[in-house]
Amino acid sequence: MTKPPLFNRVALIGIGLIGASLSHAMRRAGLVNEIAISTRSQETLDRAEELNLGNFYSTDAGEAVKDADCVILCVPVGASEAVTKKIAPHLKAGAIITDVGSVKCSVIDQIKPHLPEAVHFVPGHPIAGTEYSGPDAGFATLFENRWSILTPLEDTDQEATQAIKALWKGCGSNVSIMAPKHHDLVLAITSHLPHLIAYNIVGTAADLEDDTKSEVIKFSASGFRDFTRIAASDPAMWRDVFLHNREAVLEMLNRFTTDLAELTRYVDEGDGQALFDLFTRTRSIRKGIIDAGQEIDAPDFGRLS
Repeated sequence: MTKPPLFNRVALIGIGLIGASLSHAMRRAGLVNEIAISTRSQETLDRAEELNLGNFYSTDAGEAVKDADCVILCVPVGASEAVTKKIAPHLKAGAIITDVGSVKCSVIDQIKPHLPEAVHFVPGHPIAGTEYSGPDAGFATLFENRWSILTPLEDTDQEATQAIKALWKGCGSNVSIMAPKHHDLVLAITSHLPHLIAYNIVGTAADLEDDTKSEVIKFSASGFRDFTRIAASDPAMWRDVFLHNREAVLEMLNRFTTDLAELTRYVDEGDGQALFDLFTRTRSIRKGIIDAGQEIDAPDFGRLS
């Protein structure tokens, strides 16, 4: 016997990589009957309709959330408050609102004060993505075997939390529950700081003299290629991430700067043993990621996975 859908109507506010992938994944798993889509750009909305990502389309977010059982904010974290203010009067009693933002404390502060009492809020963050953006970038398997973190508040309805947990599991994710502040600290080192470093390294290469820069591009080794992939991520999204997780990012950046100074000393003093010990220790982290199923042990140049 086929299971009934988890939600009758889901509203996706924002239809970039994550929103479009959610549409594909929810439909594939039979988690929803109807999908309403809203985004500010008429051109993007038209493209979403061409791709048949929803059943209802509007540039008015308030219209899109009417009668929705679940509303998922797929917008840059800095836009959370403005969007919430716009949709709050149109949310039906008992609706669940969640988000996909890479920062949680700031998003909670932006969203929670503006929600009606009868609406349930379950902050969330799927740790999945690519360097591509827009509705064309979405695909149904984006969340498979990836982690989605939920950061429910003390007063969050348990049934609402379980419903959003079921949504992500239905999309293929593993789900973990975490305190918002702890989430922001963990993501500062695992995601935000690597992006900041990548933007900086690629920016340094871009500032080289033209003849040297052309050689950097021509002879790019795998390390630099990986940095360019990360640095090609959505600028608006990552600008907001750094601004809204500033304290945690700065804490990790200070730790990184201290460690970098020590590494500089190893190189300067020719301390080969210290370098070897560090590289041996860090190599084990890569093995741990592979063993955890978050990466595969295969050559990555040009691979599709």
